[in-house]
Amino acid sequence: MTDAEWLDTPDRSDGRVYVMPDDLRFAVRVALATGRPLLLRGRPGSGKSSLAPYIATQMRWRYYEHVVTYRTQPRDLLWSFDSVRRLADAQVTVRRGQTPDDASYVEPGVLWWALAPHSARRRGRPAGAGITDPCPDPFEEVNTTRKPDRAVVLIDEIDKADPDVPNSLLVPLGSHRFTVAEIGREIRTERPEGAESEPFEEEGQGHRARHLVVLTTNEERELPQALLRRCVVHVLPEHDRAMLVSIAEEHMALWPGEVTDADRDLADAVAGELMKVRQHADKQGVRRPSTAEYLDALLACRSLGIRPGDREWQLLTKNVLIKPQQMAGDRA
Repeated sequence: MTDAEWLDTPDRSDGRVYVMPDDLRFAVRVALATGRPLLLRGRPGSGKSSLAPYIATQMRWRYYEHVVTYRTQPRDLLWSFDSVRRLADAQVTVRRGQTPDDASYVEPGVLWWALAPHSARRRGRPAGAGITDPCPDPFEEVNTTRKPDRAVVLIDEIDKADPDVPNSLLVPLGSHRFTVAEIGREIRTERPEGAESEPFEEEGQGHRARHLVVLTTNEERELPQALLRRCVVHVLPEHDRAMLVSIAEEHMALWPGEVTDADRDLADAVAGELMKVRQHADKQGVRRPSTAEYLDALLACRSLGIRPGDREWQLLTKNVLIKPQQMAGDRA
């Protein structure tokens, strides 16, 4: 594999590949049928964050994501308001005898874009208003060719946020509406432009929801019970050897070059070695390597001609499957 081909290898989060077990597919259908958010639990690297872009790609729905941090504020997913810039501009406009347009300082969040993209582009101004500063879709490159009235939103690592954040989302997620305080306008789901059959609905059975919100948690912090009650909850299991190989085959089909029997044998061999590494990690008291790290190890082996048992394999194990910082943390 050349350097150029290596760089062209699709990323696991680009929505092109996902091996979806039947129980997970059913959980998605339930979330769509009920209009409830889908909360994914599981070990880091188990595919929680990859599901949402895959669903959006398969259904050709618009896609948005917000990675939660410890600094995330309750309304960041809905909108933000630049009060500092507004105050500075107000001093100029007042001297001119003008009134600042508060909508100019509104920045729609991912849930606003999902529910009401036309309103988000207008920054909440009423339809027909003259607009000199339309807000660009933050995922416009992806969403240009997708269905304008349907969307998938990924809220990643919701457990990192203060409990005020998930609690503040209960009403918007349940009623699909919220009010932007600074401009005094209610934002609600915009009317659909058409109805089409979707890959995740069974024949003869339509679903109600036009939006799917996917939440993920790494269990760093306990989530409010009120949020859990309002979600369809699914736990992604740790993948066994057979599932790892199935996932690898799907990814290898998109890798540059022909996939050979030797590649499939390599995928199985690396999966077998991963099982051993997991056992070793358990004995050492460090985190078990994930499916994501398995795919990294497989790509490295295929690209660099490494085979399990080689000297390079031992180096790869220490740098890809069991991270040096894990071992250092274990000794500390």
